[in-house]
Amino acid sequence: MNKTALITGASSGLGKEFAKIHASKGDNLVLVARSKDKLESLKFDLEKQFGVSVYVIVKDLSDQKAPKAVYEQLKIQNIQVDYLINDAGFGDFGLFAETNWEKQLEMINVNVICLTYLTRLFLPDMIHNKSGKILNVASTAAFQPGPTMSVYFATKAFVLSFSEAIANELKGTGVTVTALCPGATETGFKAAASLDKSSLFKGNQIATSKEVAEFGYSKMMEGKTVAIHGIVNNLMAQSVRFLPRNVVTTIARMKLKAK
Repeated sequence: MNKTALITGASSGLGKEFAKIHASKGDNLVLVARSKDKLESLKFDLEKQFGVSVYVIVKDLSDQKAPKAVYEQLKIQNIQVDYLINDAGFGDFGLFAETNWEKQLEMINVNVICLTYLTRLFLPDMIHNKSGKILNVASTAAFQPGPTMSVYFATKAFVLSFSEAIANELKGTGVTVTALCPGATETGFKAAASLDKSSLFKGNQIATSKEVAEFGYSKMMEGKTVAIHGIVNNLMAQSVRFLPRNVVTTIARMKLKAK
């Protein structure tokens, strides 16, 4: 019997690549995002190429009511979720005191509230079935504060901490949780967060969405709790533990500064 993967943020970037990977493995899909046209186009392509079933849900995940609406819709359709991929998320660049509060609130709702609520909704069913895998897309940003992207970095720190905690709680249940921590990746993120000219992206070799998604998928299937993509990213993530916090913060701000 085919398994089903629910993927948020599925219309582009990592989410789209996760959808392609799962479809290629014969998994049916539930794709969630705001863009109906992009989702319908992806549904058509994946069903035609891989012969899987793709169910589309158009939702703005910054709405705190959206996760429950998604869960209830799938219950009505009698669709059991075996893999939950919490990929939806976005960032913003600027001094916190000068940022648009509504955008910061949307970011918290998508990056934290939606991810946490979807996990809470689907997790009991997975525990009952003694099977299931959850992948939460965090970031190497989770390992240090990020001046000029303070809220984004804080949301990813939450995702990492939350994922590690519940992964421990779930030992022996048959359910695993993986926090995927990519570094700079070629998605729509840098443009959305106004980071096109930052040192983080400019002049560096950037991983593709496909590379990161394939890595994340393999680590999720292994049941690994924390998956940091790339040797350099691993070294940087671990090294911050041995540096004074003010130094870590200064380095992070330099990386985000425009060249």
